[in-house]
Amino acid sequence: MQTLGNSNSFFRRPAGVATLAIAALVVIWLIWKLLFATDENEVVLTTESVVRGDIENLVTATGTLQPQDYVDVGAQVSGQLEKLHVEVGSEVKAGDLLAEIDATVYAAKVDATRAQLQNQKAQLLDREAQLKLAEINYKREQNLFAEDATTSESLETADANLKSSRAQLKSLQAQIEQIESTLRVEAANLNYAKIYAPIDGTVVSITSRQGQTLNTNQQAPTVMRVADLSTMTVQTQVSEADIGKLRKDMSVYFTTLGSQGRRWYSKLDRIWPTPEILNNVVLYNALFDVPNESRLLMTQMSTQVFFVESQAKDALLVPMSAVSFAPPRGMRPQGGPQVDGEKSTSLQSDKPAAANEKPVADRPQNGTAPDGARTRPEMANGNRPSGEWRQRRENNMQGQGATGNQPRPAIVKVMNEKGDIEERKVVVGVTNRVQAQILEGLKEGEKVVSGSSKPNQVKVAPAGGFGGPGMGRR
Repeated sequence: MQTLGNSNSFFRRPAGVATLAIAALVVIWLIWKLLFATDENEVVLTTESVVRGDIENLVTATGTLQPQDYVDVGAQVSGQLEKLHVEVGSEVKAGDLLAEIDATVYAAKVDATRAQLQNQKAQLLDREAQLKLAEINYKREQNLFAEDATTSESLETADANLKSSRAQLKSLQAQIEQIESTLRVEAANLNYAKIYAPIDGTVVSITSRQGQTLNTNQQAPTVMRVADLSTMTVQTQVSEADIGKLRKDMSVYFTTLGSQGRRWYSKLDRIWPTPEILNNVVLYNALFDVPNESRLLMTQMSTQVFFVESQAKDALLVPMSAVSFAPPRGMRPQGGPQVDGEKSTSLQSDKPAAANEKPVADRPQNGTAPDGARTRPEMANGNRPSGEWRQRRENNMQGQGATGNQPRPAIVKVMNEKGDIEERKVVVGVTNRVQAQILEGLKEGEKVVSGSSKPNQVKVAPAGGFGGPGMGRR
């Protein structure tokens, strides 16, 4: 009997072990459910810290580099290009010999015209002698006629010969002047057979080859281009939507494909009023100059240009997605229609609120934030800022190196130390598509809500990085 009792106890043990195992699994599942399982309707908030850095509001465009001063050197006479004294890249000074055209024909013309001039000058000496003889004969006839020793016809003939000699002399002098003018033209053409540098610069291109025949009867052929590369001009094409944001002397910088991030800085010099229309797109040319002593910038280089519409140095920055601009007085702050073309980039009121978010009635309404950071009473009651308030904002912006954008009231959602979400009224300065400068209402290191999502929602990376061109998250 004792043996049988032990046998029954042996068969009951597996059932007890199975029961304990099932209970343990249930406990583990409950713990996992409590700690790791999420509600499908739960909203996960994305927060970003308030950081300090630089911000720029930019107008971007593409452009090309051209020498500020260049001359297309052409040929003024026809003939064979006999000799090129320079090559592409040669440094030249004004007056240096660049090329020579075969001058055989022009030298022969100069010699022929010079010989003709000598012949005319010899005839001039003969005409002067004939004039002197005519003057003597006329005086003799006058004396004889006074003594009644000759007839009036002889006197009249001597007078006519004298006038004729004077006329022939003047005609010959005019011919000599004409030949001298022709000689100057022929000498100039002979001189044009040698092409000289018109300015100091660099030979950037040669379009004619040695031995090529140049014909100037139809148009002046271009032999080469000499450019002063010490100063380059950047010619950019700005769309009609952005051209109104540009102004003369505004700061601008650009990069090139091979600059490895190096920037060249300058000021906007001029905007051409006549646009270019490419594929029904209206583009305006904006130009500025940049020094090029190192000769790193070359002709026809492509550039990425950034016109600085406004900027701020060492400013408090938050993501643009965390900012909601307050609508005008009398309009619904959230959930209502957009006003004045402003588009809110923050969380909308129709999104599910977080479980620990305080209701609006529980939030401070006296213009003081829960963490002690004061906000303006004018902002709390929805009125427009006073003149003194605006002046303080502008002084604040200037003190932080900001230019451009006017201060604007806005609202951000801040996560306090307890993890509660509260709305905070702030003043926004310079903004771009990614960041916003906070003038008042936030402190460095505070966390702001920049977005929300559900656990099973696919997250999409933003189109642009946090920062602007050449700017990174600190």
